[in-house]
Amino acid sequence: MSQNISNELYEKPVQFNTIEEQSGAKPEQVPAQKQEKHPGNENEMKLKPQYLAPWYKGTNKLENKVAIITGGDSGIGRSVSILFAREGANVVIAYLDEDEDAKETKYLVEKEGSKALLFRGDLKIKQNCIDLVETTIQHFGQLDILVNNAGEQHCTEDIREITEENFLNTWRTKFFSMFWITQQALNYLKEGSVIINTSSVTAYSGKDTLVDYASTNGAIVSFTRALALQLASKKIRVNSVAPGPIWTPLIPSSFGKDIDEKKVKEFGKNTPLGRPGQPEEVAPTYVFLASKDSSYYTGQTFHPNGGKIINS
Repeated sequence: MSQNISNELYEKPVQFNTIEEQSGAKPEQVPAQKQEKHPGNENEMKLKPQYLAPWYKGTNKLENKVAIITGGDSGIGRSVSILFAREGANVVIAYLDEDEDAKETKYLVEKEGSKALLFRGDLKIKQNCIDLVETTIQHFGQLDILVNNAGEQHCTEDIREITEENFLNTWRTKFFSMFWITQQALNYLKEGSVIINTSSVTAYSGKDTLVDYASTNGAIVSFTRALALQLASKKIRVNSVAPGPIWTPLIPSSFGKDIDEKKVKEFGKNTPLGRPGQPEEVAPTYVFLASKDSSYYTGQTFHPNGGKIINS
């Protein structure tokens, strides 16, 4: 099994509740920065992302549900984990090796009154994807919601400079893991279960420095539509979320590291709202898709992207 981290209660107090408390900066004032390691660590970011959504009130929409959230340690995954817990779900947080981020997210989920299980493992490896699902069943005895959210991106200004290693790692993290986890999860998902895949606005608008990453997201949209048709008769719904520029550890570890850390200061400013989005502004979409509120939605893609125009 890949899980090798203690799941004892994490005692570190939550330090920040709002972006002002985090840094004194406004959301549009993203500072220049970079991280050397992909996919990045939230605890090392200058200007921490907003993830707590203090204005969001839970109403037990996901009571007695069990959810797997890949990439659940930080960014969008962290906020989704928190809001799922606020709605009553127990959460399995799958992540690569960002232990401090993962333990903090586990603490935040438990603070909401739900149970959290950490799963540390490289999902580019098929067996780890299988182990993730089996560990969930062994621990909780059920699986109701699968959120395929793990991500990796490397910025390259010339397609000829995309290395085979980065190309394969991007596809294995973004798409292959999604495919393998879903295959295994379908041994346990039942009528009323939900699959939510994280795509990106780049599937529709493209991105000149993210050719391989954008391609994975186009595949995810097609995968979502096709799988929704296949599972409709089983009453299992499949949808996706295609966020626009969201402030997560992926940004300083890709734009900041691969191109120029000053590029990070411009991140999200090309949207009509003029700023990057925060994870807590995306997470409610996942709650909607995971709950009965979206009972007539399947095969759809949702676009929390700050008003960017897309062609779908």
